Amino acid sequence: MFLDRDGTLTEPRHYPAHPDELVLQPDIGAPLRALQNEGYALVVVTNQSGLARGLLDTAILDAMHDRLRGLLDRHGVHLDGIYACSHHPDGTVHHYRKVCACRKPAPGMLYQAAHDLDLDLTRSWTVGDSACDIGAGHRAGTRTVLVGSRSSDAVPHLHGATTSDALWQLCLSLLGTSCRSPSPYRPHDRPETRGT
Repeated sequence: MFLDRDGTLTEPRHYPAHPDELVLQPDIGAPLRALQNEGYALVVVTNQSGLARGLLDTAILDAMHDRLRGLLDRHGVHLDGIYACSHHPDGTVHHYRKVCACRKPAPGMLYQAAHDLDLDLTRSWTVGDSACDIGAGHRAGTRTVLVGSRSSDAVPHLHGATTSDALWQLCLSLLGTSCRSPSPYRPHDRPETRGT
């Protein structure tokens, strides 16, 4: 399971640059845990052009990902890997200013994770909130799930209005009735409360 970070696992922020800016999307712990318990690897693949733009450094990015792991750990969810692309062709930091094979919609991060973790891309899914996420999934040969507004540039296999909604749809698609949400699940429900 390849998961985008900003806007998918965490609430959208414009170039987050501090660990405290990462806040989990509501109600994602239970479906992620259900997928994990069925043997699906959970791998974050995230574009982080803030590095190329000089808005943060690798130590801050590492601290942000430590926080993400900690937030998910509270829900019994373990990440099998985090892959971040630090490049951007318009970056101000010379080392990161380039066109690369890893920045989504390029599939490089998915290929690298599949190699490192021995994952079968044809049996994998990519979950994200943008056309770039869906494009990377398609190029890598995975099936795809779009979170949020539909786009003519992104044609996913599944779609959910929220991350929780999308993950429960995916869970039910893969696991059938053995995958149950903690309360009766209706695909178009929106959570009334927010939290980490």
